[in-house]
Parts: sequence; structure tokens; C-alpha cells
Amino acid sequence: MIITTSDTVAGKRIVETLGLVKGNTIRARHLGRDLLAALRNVVGGEVVDYTKMLAEAREQALDRMVAEAEKRGANAIVTLRFATSMLMQGAAELLAYGTAVVVEGE
Repeated sequence: MIITTSDTVAGKRIVETLGLVKGNTIRARHLGRDLLAALRNVVGGEVVDYTKMLAEAREQALDRMVAEAEKRGANAIVTLRFATSMLMQGAAELLAYGTAVVVEGE
């Protein structure tokens, strides 16, 4: 599956547009991670646990979006975007979305 943030795929032409595809995940913070994050806030530095959690959330959202695109018969997704929103204190949604298309070589 080709995934790009642009409207086109270099060397390919879009022959069919299949529409919006999306994938999301909702993650909640962990008390232990919050304590470590608060400590990091005092001494400075990267909060590695949160970095890993967000990377996993992005990958899961992407995987779900790709699965939806494949069900529709797409071989590429263009105009990929990510969005986040807080649902409640300590929980947030990460959404990946784009346009499923069929591309062919030029």
C-alpha cells in the first residue's frame, strides 16, 4: 500500500478515487507513566513511555486505515493526515485519515 501526504503519487496516475478512509484508536494515560512524566517535567528530558505510546497509537490508526482501504480495493492512500482530540481527562483519540485511490504506472 502506497501512503502519501501529497495529492498525487510520483510516477503513478490515479485511475479511481474510492473515498475517505480512516483508522483510529483511543488511548488512556497510565498512573505510573504520569508519575514518571511529572518527574521528567521537573528534571527535563524526553518522556520515553509517552513517546512509545503515541508511536504505537499512530501505527495502530494507520493499520486500521489501510485495512479499510484494502477492503475497498485501493492500492494507495493520498492526502494522509493525523488528528488528535481529548475525549476526557487522561484519554485521547488519534485519528489517521486520507483518500483511498487506485493508481497505475504512467
